[in-house]
Amino acid sequence: MTRRQAFSIILFLGVISIPLFAKVTASSALQDKKESLSREEAKKLKSPVPFTKDSITRGRTLYARSCTPCHGADGKALVDVVADATNLTDPSLWKSGTTEGEIFRSIRDGAGETMPPFKTQIQKEEDIWHLVNFIRSLWPEAMRPKMEEGKTGEPRITRMNTNLVREDWRDSRFHEGDQSKLQK
Repeated sequence: MTRRQAFSIILFLGVISIPLFAKVTASSALQDKKESLSREEAKKLKSPVPFTKDSITRGRTLYARSCTPCHGADGKALVDVVADATNLTDPSLWKSGTTEGEIFRSIRDGAGETMPPFKTQIQKEEDIWHLVNFIRSLWPEAMRPKMEEGKTGEPRITRMNTNLVREDWRDSRFHEGDQSKLQK
């Protein structure tokens, strides 16, 4: 095969692939559009994750990993990297809505020109809801949702009872080399 024939074949394949690529890209964009929530749909959404300390703690971890570069560690968006990042501590400044569903939508689908969608970085919807709860915990206290008690099935933070260890440590027989307590 000559160079000219090889070039013609490559050119032909390139020309044919352009419409196919455009169709796949358009299909992908259409699929994303179908999966994105409208603002009205978002307003109706209610979080399946209760506003609890455990949820806020989980959301704080996700926030630290995904949101601090633009919104800052305190949520006030005083970072110079993005001039248009929203101050998350003052909901009166928000342009994309403050209901829990609208916040979910802004995180998952993006908001405005500068807030990208995070649905590929935070893939579990439950984690997005934890992030919503953390963001709402940054609000002035009068505007925050009421804190709920942890519910069954929700991960709980438990503390280890260290009193037993301390009592054993204080036991004089333990200090004197009596190993029988260690064998129980």
